[in-house]
Amino acid sequence: MRHLAFWIGFAVIVAAGLAPNVTADEKPDNTPPEGFVALFNGKDLSGWKGLVKNPVERAKLTPEQLAELQKAADTKMREHWHVVDGILVFDGKGSHLCTDKDYGDFELWVDWKIEPGGDSGIYLRGSPQVQIWDRPDIGSGGLYNNKKNPSKPLVVADNPVGQWNRFRITMIGDRVTVYLNDKLVTDNVVMENYWERDKPIYPTGQIELQSHGSKLYFKNIYIREIPR
Repeated sequence: MRHLAFWIGFAVIVAAGLAPNVTADEKPDNTPPEGFVALFNGKDLSGWKGLVKNPVERAKLTPEQLAELQKAADTKMREHWHVVDGILVFDGKGSHLCTDKDYGDFELWVDWKIEPGGDSGIYLRGSPQVQIWDRPDIGSGGLYNNKKNPSKPLVVADNPVGQWNRFRITMIGDRVTVYLNDKLVTDNVVMENYWERDKPIYPTGQIELQSHGSKLYFKNIYIREIPR
């Protein structure tokens, strides 16, 4: 009788257009949770561009020079980054994939997968990086290029190579917190400026999926901008 009451109640909810809330994991891939925007639509490379130099060198370019180099970088990018069955796949040969928009403070979700020996990372505001690699002795999710502040993850939280992992990265000001597969691996750590060590991290910049000579897989890339 209890089961019958449950199904009657559920039918009434659905009929009223008030189906129970669906979590991010229950939604189809590349469908952002409430409050987030999908950076990858699961269909094509809209919203993404190829890498042109680094932030310091880009700032020296004229608009005309940047446009010319960007065109060439986009052509190269499309030779090596492809969408296959709703998954962003990198063949291991080109350069980074970059958002065509700059971001300041944000919360970022990224699902990623690597193969044996894989190496990659997530550049925040155009700077390296939240580490991704096949290093079971250290684990992913640390701020690899830090020298003064912590660079290694607190715990090893990676799933076995070949399985999907999820980052939840929050960046506010110059501080970064990273959860990997729901485990805290980087706790409010200052991210240093790799390009100009004597300066703080840039206030805004593009997000980049790092190429490092490995085949890579990404999906469910969501962002929520945090007002300052």
